Amino acid sequence: MNARTRALDAVVFGVDVQSGDVRGDAPSYALVAFDGESVSRDVVSRRKLRRLIEDREPAILATDNMYELAADKDALIHFLGELPDETKLVQVTGAERPEPLSRVAGRHDVPYAKKPMKEAEAAARLAAMNVGQEVSAFTNTTRVKVARGRSTGKGGWSEDRYTRRIHGSVKTRAREVESELDEAGLDYERDVTEKYGGFSNAIFEVEGRPTDVPVSAHRSGDVRVEIERERRDGIEFRPLAKRRDHVIVGIDPGTTTAAAVVDVHGKVLDVFSTRTADTADVIEWIIERGRPIVVAADVEPMPETVEKIRRSFEAAAWIPTRDLPVDEKKHRTREAGYDDDHQRDALAAALSAFDAHEDQFERIAEKVPPRHDLGDVLARVVAGEESVEAVLRELERDPEEASESTEHIARELTAEEKKIKRLEARVDRLESHNEDLKETIARKDDRIEEYEEELSEARREERREARERREITRLERENERLEREIEDRDDRLEELEGKLDRLKSLWKLDHSNFADVASEDTDLVPVKVIEEFTTGAIEHADEAYGLAEGDVIYLRDGSGAGRSTAQRLADVNPRVVVRDGGRLSEVADDLLFEHDVPVGPADDVRVQEVDELAVARESEIEAVIDDWERRAEEREKQNNEQMVDRLISEHRADRPES
Repeated sequence: MNARTRALDAVVFGVDVQSGDVRGDAPSYALVAFDGESVSRDVVSRRKLRRLIEDREPAILATDNMYELAADKDALIHFLGELPDETKLVQVTGAERPEPLSRVAGRHDVPYAKKPMKEAEAAARLAAMNVGQEVSAFTNTTRVKVARGRSTGKGGWSEDRYTRRIHGSVKTRAREVESELDEAGLDYERDVTEKYGGFSNAIFEVEGRPTDVPVSAHRSGDVRVEIERERRDGIEFRPLAKRRDHVIVGIDPGTTTAAAVVDVHGKVLDVFSTRTADTADVIEWIIERGRPIVVAADVEPMPETVEKIRRSFEAAAWIPTRDLPVDEKKHRTREAGYDDDHQRDALAAALSAFDAHEDQFERIAEKVPPRHDLGDVLARVVAGEESVEAVLRELERDPEEASESTEHIARELTAEEKKIKRLEARVDRLESHNEDLKETIARKDDRIEEYEEELSEARREERREARERREITRLERENERLEREIEDRDDRLEELEGKLDRLKSLWKLDHSNFADVASEDTDLVPVKVIEEFTTGAIEHADEAYGLAEGDVIYLRDGSGAGRSTAQRLADVNPRVVVRDGGRLSEVADDLLFEHDVPVGPADDVRVQEVDELAVARESEIEAVIDDWERRAEEREKQNNEQMVDRLISEHRADRPES
């Protein structure tokens, strides 16, 4: 049985519907557990099947039809998402167009019977032989999200402090996750959303499966961590065993060795060049890409290195009748991609070999029925020098006929015996080559171990440097913040010093400008200046130094005000308004009078100004108010007399004539 399954002591589950319908209620399943040697059988419910999968985590869950486990595509994706990370779902009968299970089992000599338990066992045995297609709905990218574990609403503290604590916790956990990913050597991309006090969330797109990620999903207090695999757009199938098709190989040996692989239809599959790899590395590279039918060189005779590679594959040789010219190589490879002249020469050799065999390939393809592998026939005809008819007869011959045909008394070896001898010789060569490869692998393992140690040390150094860079960045940002605070404070200090200088200037006025203020400072009153009698000027003064009830207001220009502007000033309810230039409008004068706002001329008041600051003597302000009150009494008296006259006139007008 499969060496991987035995070596890992892994279990393969084979399942088939025993009774019921997956679209109905409670289907039962025939379950076979196969570990490469022993087989156990059981009939289980769907719930028990899922519990067994979760508990035992089989390497493969095999079935002949994936929709026996899920009703539709969405349900299948959900089922795949619930499988353990190490468990693969395998459809042993193929991909989108599966074959009958009986045909697949027969092709691989696996016992089969049309019973659910036998079909489940056949599926398990086939999957253990790497037969089938892995069903996948997820990529190998894992999304790790670190986010808030609770709302940022009030939590007993002030809201700002509470929010800052939550965001700080998210940021701290995000940095811990980042450190754990770095220590695991995983490639990832980070996307964070910065908020007040830290992060509101941090998302890591990690190259790896959830089992590779050293972080677990959890929710704790202020922080939650979510882990999920990235979904594909749909369902994808991948073969368990990679098929190696027959190919044509071109080799260009030398200090830089190059190889090119072309399929039997002339399509370029891959090119390769190296200055460090030996012949074994080149052979290994070719093996990963196919089974060579023809190995070609671009010069005549074939170089020894190319001949050695050809013999290791028992492939046919092809060389040109003369060395291929450079212009011919360029013309033949003009539609193919290559990185250097060595790759071009190897590619030219492979394509020229295909050109030489193209007609032969087409003739053979016309004779091979669809049920046979064309590549196998081409290999035996081209490399083994057998006829197409002989190969087809042997492929279609019954086993009993084949065994009978080998029993004869002729002393001359049959074609089959000759082939056996050739195969035995090939086995010997391959075993010898295998030993060489094992030695090469051992050397490479030692080299890889050294490189891994160097890489581990380099990663530790890189992480240390990254932490230092992050710390330096943090300190630089903190330094910039502190420098901005210092600049802001310097600006504020300069502003306050200016105001202080202006205040000092006010106290140093000469005698005519209040030099005696030190002894009579109780006779001073502050004055607030409004440049003109407009709403905008009033608002500006209010924003600059504030207007409050009881203020002495100096109106530099009192003309032009309407009712709304006068109302805005009356709402302040000043102690007195001293106007300098302009004449109050009648509307403004009446409205201020109605609101008992004293208004007087500035000629009677000495207002001293320094910048926006101004003062006046209290005695002069009192004189203006007293003068206004006298005028207000007279005005009130006149208004009353006018009202009485008006009432008398109206009364006389209303009396009937006698």
